[in-house]
Amino acid sequence: MNQHTHFNLPICLAVEEDAFFRSDEIIKRYIPDIAGQKAIVISEEFLIGLYKEKITDISRDFGNAEIYAMKNASFDEAVAIAKKVCIEEIKIIIGIGGGRVLDTAKYAAHVSKAVYICMPTSLSNDSLASPFSVLETEGRARMTLTCKIPTAIIVDTNMIINAPEEQTLSGIGDTIAKHTALYDWKLSAESSSAQVDDFAYALSRMSFDSVYHCDRQDMKDHVFIRILSRALVMGGLAMEIAGSSRPCSGSEHLFAHAIEEYYPEIKISHGLAVALGTVPACIFQKQDPSSIISFFSSHRLVIDPKAYGITEDMFADMWEKARSVRTGRITILDSIKHDRVQLDEIYARMVEGK
Repeated sequence: MNQHTHFNLPICLAVEEDAFFRSDEIIKRYIPDIAGQKAIVISEEFLIGLYKEKITDISRDFGNAEIYAMKNASFDEAVAIAKKVCIEEIKIIIGIGGGRVLDTAKYAAHVSKAVYICMPTSLSNDSLASPFSVLETEGRARMTLTCKIPTAIIVDTNMIINAPEEQTLSGIGDTIAKHTALYDWKLSAESSSAQVDDFAYALSRMSFDSVYHCDRQDMKDHVFIRILSRALVMGGLAMEIAGSSRPCSGSEHLFAHAIEEYYPEIKISHGLAVALGTVPACIFQKQDPSSIISFFSSHRLVIDPKAYGITEDMFADMWEKARSVRTGRITILDSIKHDRVQLDEIYARMVEGK
């Protein structure tokens, strides 16, 4: 099936300076019948402390909504919030935070059928608008769960500019990964009965192009932040339309999953792990990675595996494990042999950063 049988789109996408201080006005403009409905604000303890004024202000704007500090980004936590929402007849869930908070709040809203308003404090990946939540299950295991995308997304560019730079770099990495993901998606369609949805493909390509060809490289620039915000949202919508993560996730994501699942001691964000995977994925796909490497270099995004504590042996093992980390997902890794000599050459090239 390649027809758009059913998909959801956010009613509102606002990317503005100081948008958090006007969130109630923005929401009422797009969803007028929301006024006066019971709401809850979901965030994390440290963020509630860090952004006390803004979060209190948002709570007040939504009828003195309860501010709930979630403990972890787990399936159990999301279901517990959903249960509370249903029992207390809460109609609106407002998620304020990074990917962990947003994934938990998004899944809680999906289960409880509440209106979900997404308010990111950083742009570390494209999960803010995607139809998936990555949540912890048992121990270190994480699961990707299908859910409904946000009803509204409000991005405050001042918040993002003041977020740690590494989080914005992570968002850039997740956006650039679409280059190799789209190649793998086409490859998968050529070697199986899967089809590429042209509209989802075009949206994902636009997401990549808008950031890759952007002449502004300053992460403190409001225009750049607006472009990155919209690029990440476009990626999420591409997944919603395709009904899968294929428009945004290929062999480079399998590499990141291998790190997350087999090397939890390596402290690297999802978006930066994906950026590291993009360079070898390009080479495996017989695409020249030079322009991607120079893009990363101009944005000071480090693609030296050594900088993250990844040795040559670990790097080779991560790519070996990437082959089997998600069964049934066809990528370039299915059509190439594991070549240790080539991997050592790629590792050396990435250490040198050229």
